[in-house]
This record gives sequence, structure tokens and C-alpha cells, in this order.
Amino acid sequence: MGGRNEPKIANQNVRQASPWFALLFLLGIALAGPSGILAWSDYNRTLSEKQEQLAKLRAERDELKNRVALLNPRNVDPDMAGELLRKDLNVVHPDEMVILLN
Repeated sequence: MGGRNEPKIANQNVRQASPWFALLFLLGIALAGPSGILAWSDYNRTLSEKQEQLAKLRAERDELKNRVALLNPRNVDPDMAGELLRKDLNVVHPDEMVILLN
């Protein structure tokens, strides 16, 4: 009779231990998983890099907006128009001297 009770006891032990194994597995994922606690430092570093990149792109966008505003067809800034003519079309007045800065 002692042999018949052993499988029930082993089966009960497995049933009682399986929630603990599941809990330990979930805790392991929460700690070391791709979005776990250990990955936060990497996320923070990536976030700061992306914020720096965003700040640079916003500054570049603001500069381009300013240039577009200066080239408004209804009110063109003469200095901007002259700069673009000299730069893109190589147009200069006969009495001007061109000094190249490298």
C-alpha cells in the first residue's frame, strides 16, 4: 500500500511547486528581459542620445524656416538673394573681388 501513495505525493509536490517555478520565471523576465529592470539604463542612454539628435534637428529646421522666410517671393531679402546668386550661379559685379576662405 505504501507504493500507491508515492505517485500521489510526487504529483502533489509538482502541482505545488509549479506556481513557484512560474513566479520565478516571471521575476527573471521582469529583471533580465528585453524590457526589464536591467534594460532601463540602456533605454535611458538611448533616450538621451535621441533627445540630443532631436535638438539638433529642431535647430536645423528653425534655420531652414528662417531662410525660407527670407526668400518669400513677395518680400525677398536682398542680402539673401545676393548670397544665393553669388553662391549658386557664380554671378558677381565687375567691380567685386572674390576671396575664397577654406
